[in-house]
Amino acid sequence: MKIRELLVTLWVLALFGIGTAHAATAVTVYISPICGCCEKYVDYLRENGFAVSAVNTSDMDAIKKKYGMSHIASCHTALVNGYVVKGHVPAGTTRKMLREKPSIIGISAPGMPLNSHGMEEMQKGTLAIYAVPKDGKEPYQFSVE
Repeated sequence: MKIRELLVTLWVLALFGIGTAHAATAVTVYISPICGCCEKYVDYLRENGFAVSAVNTSDMDAIKKKYGMSHIASCHTALVNGYVVKGHVPAGTTRKMLREKPSIIGISAPGMPLNSHGMEEMQKGTLAIYAVPKDGKEPYQFSVE
């Protein structure tokens, strides 16, 4: 009888995914207190399973400089697992970077692209995301979302 109870318990655990739950990835996002797209991007990250801590700052240039992304023009700056994410980068692209663990400072969707989350409706296959190397070299294309 004990084996049967054990098997039933294991089946229930497997059915409901107990033991396989993952904690949400923590992200700190520096945002401008007067920027509506920054708030939309924070909401987008939360909707996509990230645990977001939003920090209002009026000096985005200092944040960009501090994290080695001053040459990448964009809006908000996010920090996640040792990487910097600049602008309206899709959640899936951030997860791709975290999985692959490239030797870079981070990734960016430079400018204020209208075809990105937090700006307008995302249009698949139109948003170029760039990797920012650690060695001061020019950013290169990481993906197109």
